[in-house]
Amino acid sequence: MPTIFDELLERFHAYLAGADNNLVADEVARIGWDMPVRSLEPRALGCLGYLDRIAELAPAGAKPLARFVADHRDELRWGQTYTAADFGQGFVDNYGWLEVFGTRGHFVNDAVAAGLLILGPDIVYPDHHHIAEEIYVPMTGGTEWRMGEGGFHTRDAGEVIHHASDVSHAMRTGKEPLMALYLWRGGPLAQKSTIGSGGRG
Repeated sequence: MPTIFDELLERFHAYLAGADNNLVADEVARIGWDMPVRSLEPRALGCLGYLDRIAELAPAGAKPLARFVADHRDELRWGQTYTAADFGQGFVDNYGWLEVFGTRGHFVNDAVAAGLLILGPDIVYPDHHHIAEEIYVPMTGGTEWRMGEGGFHTRDAGEVIHHASDVSHAMRTGKEPLMALYLWRGGPLAQKSTIGSGGRG
């Protein structure tokens, strides 16, 4: 009998497989989807209160995954990389992530990490960078994204955003929360990002 974690991985895979993007399609084909389960204790965060609104906002293709995560939020292990000392308590109260698979996720994968990021409304995720290459697919629209020295640009749900290794990037939400699917590869998969715009643009 499939567990909720099996279904989470299946819905995650289905959403990614539906992305009309060569970079994502190549990564989906490269991932070995038969991954061992890692036993993790559930952990809740304040940002989970936005999940019902996120499920409402998500377009048709993203809704099965967003709704499933909202319905099973209390059974999953949510994490945070930053503390109030990094970006303030307001940020920490409105931020979190769920690693579906990777070096610390619900499924074991040492080659690639993937999961879901949540940011509440009116939140700035300041400039940061990391060695791992990153692919984001927003599941809700309206958030502004910045890469390198460029300005902020609003990105739509389903739009693929690619950050090469050590490229600085930032996000800021508007009146609605953000959920974005992420993939990390080609670097330390659990490394805390370096804060600031020191990465190459």
